[in-house]
Amino acid sequence: MELNKKPTLAITVILTIVLFVSGCTDMGKDQAQKTSITVSAAGSLTEAFTEMEKGFETENPDIDLVFNFAASGALRTQIEGGAPVDVFASAAQDQMDILASKGLIYNDTREDFVENSVVLIVPKGNEFGIEGMEDLTQHEVKTIAMGNPETVPAGKYAKESMLSAEIWDSVSGKMLMGENVKQVLVYVERGETDAGFVFGTDASSARPGSIEVITSVPVSTPVTYPIAIVSSTRYTEESRLFIDFVTGEKGRSIMEQYGFIIPDNG
Repeated sequence: MELNKKPTLAITVILTIVLFVSGCTDMGKDQAQKTSITVSAAGSLTEAFTEMEKGFETENPDIDLVFNFAASGALRTQIEGGAPVDVFASAAQDQMDILASKGLIYNDTREDFVENSVVLIVPKGNEFGIEGMEDLTQHEVKTIAMGNPETVPAGKYAKESMLSAEIWDSVSGKMLMGENVKQVLVYVERGETDAGFVFGTDASSARPGSIEVITSVPVSTPVTYPIAIVSSTRYTEESRLFIDFVTGEKGRSIMEQYGFIIPDNG
């Protein structure tokens, strides 16, 4: 009996290995057949775009989305440096304008697809009774978080608003600069700063019970997000499909779920 079992066991093991290798080979073929497109997008788009991924890839099974989320200015710099990016979605027009001026995007694919707002937030409890931007000048308020205005659109809008309100000179020394808007949100969530400026959609994604939204920050121009195909892409058609999804009915519905506003031309 023992002699009969050993060959059977050996055959079973061999068959298992063959099936496993075959399966891996098939998976490799399936993966190899997919086209990967890299989408560099503003950090404030993280949740909405991540949710879109499954729906888009279900409709386009031959395309694999790869996201790169960061501050719009940092992403623009990466593209200028030759990073292999197919689609760029910015939280500010000026970053897209710079790429357009250098011929690094296809202008005829550029669309303004959502709008946002900038808000002033504080840690839960509002220890210093902050009711507006002017209250940031209080002596008790020691630190204020904002994105670096040079690279983070939310920070740029916030600085412009404080300059307009003529309080920037009084508060600039209190600023704790974040690399992106998500980092600013974390600072406030953890109570590591007395106040902060983020996009309204970021405030909506905050950890429950961690922050309070004090007020919307007045801006001189609407906070609109442009999206476009990067001119160095090898996958224009696939990139166009992603933009069509974002600006289509399903994409707009997801953006609205995360608090974004769809512009009239969206």
